[in-house]
Amino acid sequence: MVILSCKNIHKSYGIDTILDNITFNINEGEKVGLIGPNGAGKSTLFKILTGKLEHDSGDLFIDKVKTLGYLAQHLSLNPSNTIYEEMLTVFENLIKLEKKLSKLENLMNEPYDKSSKEYRNKIIDDYTTYSELYTNTGGYTYKAEISRVLKGLGFFENDFDKKIDLLSGGQKTRIALCKLLLTRPNILLLDEPTNHLDLEAIEWLEDYLKNYKGTVILISHDRYFLDSVTSITMELINGHINFYNGNYTKFIDLKEKNYESQLKAYNIQQAEIKRQEEVIERYKSFNREKSIKAAESRQKMLDKIERIQSPDKPPKMKDMIFETQIKSGNDVLHIENLEKSFNEKKLFSNVSFDIKKGEKTALIGENGRGKTTLFRIIMSEVKSDNGICSLGKNVVIGYYDQEQSNLSLNKTVIDEVWDDFPKLTTTEIRNALASFLFTGDDVFKTISSLSGGEKCRINLLKLMLSKSNFLLLDEPTNHLDIMSREALEKALLNYDGTVFVISHDRYFLNKVVSKIYELKENEIKLYIGNYNYYIEKKKNPLRFEQIKEVSGKTKTQIKSERKKKKELEKSKKNEQLKMKNIEEKISDLEKEISELQNKLCLEEVYSNPEESEKINKQLLINQDNLEKLYEEWENFM
Repeated sequence: MVILSCKNIHKSYGIDTILDNITFNINEGEKVGLIGPNGAGKSTLFKILTGKLEHDSGDLFIDKVKTLGYLAQHLSLNPSNTIYEEMLTVFENLIKLEKKLSKLENLMNEPYDKSSKEYRNKIIDDYTTYSELYTNTGGYTYKAEISRVLKGLGFFENDFDKKIDLLSGGQKTRIALCKLLLTRPNILLLDEPTNHLDLEAIEWLEDYLKNYKGTVILISHDRYFLDSVTSITMELINGHINFYNGNYTKFIDLKEKNYESQLKAYNIQQAEIKRQEEVIERYKSFNREKSIKAAESRQKMLDKIERIQSPDKPPKMKDMIFETQIKSGNDVLHIENLEKSFNEKKLFSNVSFDIKKGEKTALIGENGRGKTTLFRIIMSEVKSDNGICSLGKNVVIGYYDQEQSNLSLNKTVIDEVWDDFPKLTTTEIRNALASFLFTGDDVFKTISSLSGGEKCRINLLKLMLSKSNFLLLDEPTNHLDIMSREALEKALLNYDGTVFVISHDRYFLNKVVSKIYELKENEIKLYIGNYNYYIEKKKNPLRFEQIKEVSGKTKTQIKSERKKKKELEKSKKNEQLKMKNIEEKISDLEKEISELQNKLCLEEVYSNPEESEKINKQLLINQDNLEKLYEEWENFM
């Protein structure tokens, strides 16, 4: 069933056409990825769908009985609320119901008076109705759901009482996302939902969206995320939509095939049009009545041909080329027993590792663990509390700052680059900027007026021109569109220097790095492989160890590893049994609660104050136990 439809939607700003004849249908329950270059109009389309922006022409249909949720609509958070209080605002109706039920319970516990039988019956009817509504709308589960979503998106139990106004911008965005997910709209619009999430939170969100019963449309440049969640891809390019059945990887294959077939058809038609035009011109040149009529006849036929449009090709960046001016020694970075805390918060300790020349290494870990701080220690901008951090011979660092804090907002694009590289000629600067898609008057824009993606491209250009031999990259793909990410990946793969990168972009980690360090509070753990290897190793620590059995392991070592594996499997089975047991208890308790609520409606019960009070007390105990069971069940999710 079609839940959302656009037909010939058009939107312009002055002479600039942003959306041109946008037409598509989305069915209930579909998971759709909306992709396209930065500035293509994806967020504009979302604003039109939500009614925040008027379209110039065309028809928009959204099923009237369906609710629509958009992340930007929930950014208005109450700064005086705690995180948990902000989540409770989503469930105001349930909280009102709780108060009504509590009031009715108190009234039912009052001594029975035969003269007020009709009033008493109304109280019981109201209680039954409200109890049913409370149960059916998640009254017994909403607190567990709040906890599940907050923890899933990276908040800990001790964060729940923090005030909103003390949070960072990224944390506030995550709070807004939590609220949006808790409202469970029928149509969910998400614009770059993986920004500000660490790997664990991204994986949780993936699973959540895959199991989401509503319709999801998401704008994302996270190719791994798109592959995991979506089954339909819409590409917004040059003002209009191309529709593909399949996730991102399938889209790449289909797009290439479609482009080749469309280009072939376009070229064939253009050749035929040119041939016909030449024939018409030849007939006209004869300047005879018969040949002129033949020319007119052919022209009419030519005018009736439905012209094939030239297939879309996005603006392509020229190849990024990272080069080194001088070669470093083989030992690039040595870190030993490094520790760092801020006030009472310990970021990390017992951190020891080495990076050698030419290695492409990633640093991952939960948000707030101190990954950026570790980079700043390497650059001598922050002092460690203990330990050794030393660079090797001839190491020249090039740093990419995810916050873009090294850009001067009041400078123009050309001055920002030229001031750092004054020896370059005007032509060299303009050519370099053009290769990063800054052409014409774009170079005279001020940095403050640029989008996040454009600022990223400026910093990448400066990094390229620096010709450093050790690149420290802090979330380099954030805000970059897919085209720019692919250009960066290609450049890093061909780079002859050393790369150390912080990233949550799993597609990037799979393609570029061959070593991953996971930073934890009391250790740093090495995984020699890309992101897929890291995931497999985390899920099954012994899987890749089996390969090593042939290379000199003793029987005792092999037996010990097999024993550990069996213990892990046994522990997993025990957890599954515990979870099943809890689910059975929940089912039994819900049945008991329903029976007790029905008993309260019987005349022999509500006319007997003692019996009524006894059942009501048991009902409250059961409801409290049910909530505890849900919390216990939540810990297994």
